[in-house]
Amino acid sequence: MMRDASWLDWPFFDETHRQLAHEVDAWCEGALGDVDHHDADAACKKLVKAMGQAGWLRYAVAGGPGGAWGGALPEVDSRAVCILRETLARHEGLADFAFAMQGLGSGAISLMGSDELRQRYLPRVASGEAIAAFALSEPDAGSDVAALACEARLDGDAYVLNGAKTWISNGGIADFYCVFARTGEAPGARGISAFVVDADTPGFEVSERIELIAPHPLATITFDNCRVPVSHRLGDAGQGFKLAMMTLDIFRASVAAAALGFARRALDEGLARSKSRRMFGQTLADLQLTQAALGDMATAIDASALLTYRAAWMRDVQKVRTTREAAMAKMTATESAQTVIDRALQMFGGAGVVSGMPVEKLYREIRALRIYEGATEVQKLIIARELLKLSLIHISEPTRPERI
Repeated sequence: MMRDASWLDWPFFDETHRQLAHEVDAWCEGALGDVDHHDADAACKKLVKAMGQAGWLRYAVAGGPGGAWGGALPEVDSRAVCILRETLARHEGLADFAFAMQGLGSGAISLMGSDELRQRYLPRVASGEAIAAFALSEPDAGSDVAALACEARLDGDAYVLNGAKTWISNGGIADFYCVFARTGEAPGARGISAFVVDADTPGFEVSERIELIAPHPLATITFDNCRVPVSHRLGDAGQGFKLAMMTLDIFRASVAAAALGFARRALDEGLARSKSRRMFGQTLADLQLTQAALGDMATAIDASALLTYRAAWMRDVQKVRTTREAAMAKMTATESAQTVIDRALQMFGGAGVVSGMPVEKLYREIRALRIYEGATEVQKLIIARELLKLSLIHISEPTRPERI
């Protein structure tokens, strides 16, 4: 059963969002009871198939005109994505990962793919028949996207890709990859383009699998004279950096939502433990230090939730860019969740670090969220730069966010 759901009464949501939250929570209760973390590849494939059959993956992609692209709604609804990620993360971190990568891995196709590419890939992503991946990071270009070295050289009716990508989620199990490579139209960020590369394309290889503290499919992939049709380019040549940022803007707030899900589960575990653990003739919950910790945890969660759903609401309803708001949400929610989970684990004492305990799994799951899709330090820079942009506007002029 869904625990504290009072946040759904906030004015950020309409009745369809509230219904979605209750439905996906009920589904998680019945469908996510036994996920095998020893084989993350198999588990993710199984979860993608199950979420596709249940209809949840339809919220990860755009529906397009008449629903031709397979999505539940004409455009990706940020609040729905956040609700799904928060709920899935509270129940099972690997389910959240699998859902998120279907959206992030195909988001560039939703935004700038040709009608042919959208109709070819998006319905399969929405149904769980195809697994998607987002290939942006490189060994020497993580947060600094403009430093990409992977090259795509135009050769007749195809681009020839050479180079490597690393830290690629779903690497090794994805059916296709949205790849960003340097095409050289201009220096720096303006000379990058994006492509859809099928996993069976000659010259494409999964060169290394990467093991994490919280098991997820992750890999380094390489391109050796890998020929990709020009028709597989997403948008115009040189628009890759812009497309990457647009894609991340859509899904960055949902990283905050996933952190919220982890934090809410940690608070639930901490509350239960504090009321049942006997210490010095009373329960842990009777101690003022515990009460203070619980108060801090609950407040941090609500603050993170307000920032998260503000960003999603602004994008959905006001139709404005939310670069600053999404960065604030991502930074605050992930950092706060780390603290909330650490405090919950502390309440368990030695039992909290036993492998397989819920708080132990949460402790491993949360750490990566403070890094991927822009580390906390990068989010601070984004927020500051957005503020500095606003400060250049004359004080007498109204400052409204840029519409998208």
